[in-house]
Amino acid sequence: MKEIVCKLLVIGAGPGGYICAIRAGQLGVDTVIVESTKAGGTCLNIGCIPSKALIHAAEEFEKVSQMTSANALGITVEAPRLDLAQTIRWKDGIVGRLNSGVLGLLRKAKVKIVHGQAKFRDGKTVEVETETGTQIIRADTVVIATGSEPVELPSLPFGGAVLSSTEALALTSVPAALAVVGGGYIGLELGTAFAKMGAHVTVVEAMSQILPQYDAELVKPVAKRLNELGVRVLTGAKAKGYSGEALVIETAAGEGERIAADKVLVTVGRKPRTEGWGLEELDLDRTGRFIRIDERCRTSMRGVYAIGDVTGEPMLAHRAMAQGEMVAEIVAGRKRAWDKRAIPAVCFTDPEIVTAGLSPDEARAQGYEIRVGLFPFAANGRAMTTQSEDGFVRAVARVDTSLVLGLQAVGAGVSELSSAFSLALEMGARLEDIAGTIHAHPTRSEGLQEAALKALGHALHI
Repeated sequence: MKEIVCKLLVIGAGPGGYICAIRAGQLGVDTVIVESTKAGGTCLNIGCIPSKALIHAAEEFEKVSQMTSANALGITVEAPRLDLAQTIRWKDGIVGRLNSGVLGLLRKAKVKIVHGQAKFRDGKTVEVETETGTQIIRADTVVIATGSEPVELPSLPFGGAVLSSTEALALTSVPAALAVVGGGYIGLELGTAFAKMGAHVTVVEAMSQILPQYDAELVKPVAKRLNELGVRVLTGAKAKGYSGEALVIETAAGEGERIAADKVLVTVGRKPRTEGWGLEELDLDRTGRFIRIDERCRTSMRGVYAIGDVTGEPMLAHRAMAQGEMVAEIVAGRKRAWDKRAIPAVCFTDPEIVTAGLSPDEARAQGYEIRVGLFPFAANGRAMTTQSEDGFVRAVARVDTSLVLGLQAVGAGVSELSSAFSLALEMGARLEDIAGTIHAHPTRSEGLQEAALKALGHALHI
């Protein structure tokens, strides 16, 4: 059997892996990438992209549905119908186009693509089970980018009516009743979408608040919207099992309850994919379930790097991409280190949430004396003209220097503010920098400038 020998071997063609391989190829590094399913990983194929497509379709359907009766815009239409199977075909078409695009970019960068399941023999050698047999690959440097997978509850194993996000994104009909176990961003994004498409949705969250990773001020507009959509939210509740087309739970009061559900969507988190690729053959230090890395994404084994979800939180595609690009440049001989001030996080609920840097509570916990400026979209002309006035932009800065420590927003379309937020933090902006930057009118982005002005004590529009 002929072996493949290369300078760089990347295991996994998700966002981190394929970016790493492309950048390495651009820099002239002899690179091989191995992927067992489709290029693009969870994000492109069964996560970020397809879920946003479904969310968009749900928003459009709800928008038209609201026009079947008298409304402020004066637009009326007949009652719409939803063909979810066609929606899924449209979503799959987008995924297919992007998947092909990734493969094309890898080929353009002269990266060799091997399709199959990789398994380590040692820190320099892997064997890949391909359709044509076993392929041996030896490399000077290896990057582990195996990603993550949904956490399965012992009381609610995946199968049948119990779904992970993967199966939920492939449904061809809207469930009459959907129970969502886990009130984090994945559960609420998909739960909201199905509610807009006509499902009766119940969310069961074990913590005292939905979206527990965000502060209550940011979550409040989302909770309000869920109530408007008729979504029932049970916090402090635990799922116990599924039987007789009902989810069995224990409420916050310790009482048992059965919730009628055609389908149960379990979204209680994700775990690193550490099985099936020979981790036991490597002597890698771990941090809990994750592979431990340093500021250059090096593991405890020389010549072995790890990036993305397998290395821990935050499990975000753009973090993996940034790590992948950095590692490729390090392998090519450039001097790079991981020194990010902020990694923006976006929750595509209705309304959306975006955060970068420290929240007020986090800043105080780190010992900072802070000033906070909050500007509501109810005072923003663009928000008014798009009938989406809920939410706000918030700036958190040091009292002594006005250095911006964090930026947050909740509102329609605020995900697009994420780049401005992270750019401000990466460049060490002060409140005066943001306040003195001319923001286009009328746009939602004016809320960022107004929040900075508010923190400085001289807001203009509130």
